[in-house]
Amino acid sequence: MYRKVEDFLADWSNASAETIKVLESLTDDKLGQSIVEGHSTLGWLGWHLATAPSFFAGLVGLNVEAAGAADVVPTKADDIVEAYKKAAEDVKHEAQQQLTDEKLIEEVDHFGTPAPRGAILRTFVDHQTHHRGQMTVLLRQAGLPVPGVMGPTKEQQEQ
Repeated sequence: MYRKVEDFLADWSNASAETIKVLESLTDDKLGQSIVEGHSTLGWLGWHLATAPSFFAGLVGLNVEAAGAADVVPTKADDIVEAYKKAAEDVKHEAQQQLTDEKLIEEVDHFGTPAPRGAILRTFVDHQTHHRGQMTVLLRQAGLPVPGVMGPTKEQQEQ
């Protein structure tokens, strides 16, 4: 749980920069890559990361406009990257302008259960990390470059 706005902003800056690295590895022709038929694709996961900030920000009282309809995945990788970059910047700006340390410990409704804003923001960052990890596996399956996110990749270690 975040208790200091500066701690959330530091984590968010790092996490969003690493997510951008993963998204920038996407190519239009590989957006349909999934682990098996019927599971989440690279395109869906990328778009989910671009649209989820609006949802999570809304839970804590921040105004981040949705990049588009969550169920309409773009066919261009660059559209996903640009939508995510805008959402990530909007989260940062809104947090800087609207949050205080006191507001982070205030409880808000979280699907019928009270939860501190700081706990919801921690879940938001964890949610992104989870899906980013899924994407790195799919990038490798698709034969695309896998960026080092939380350490170097096998290929980076061999260089």
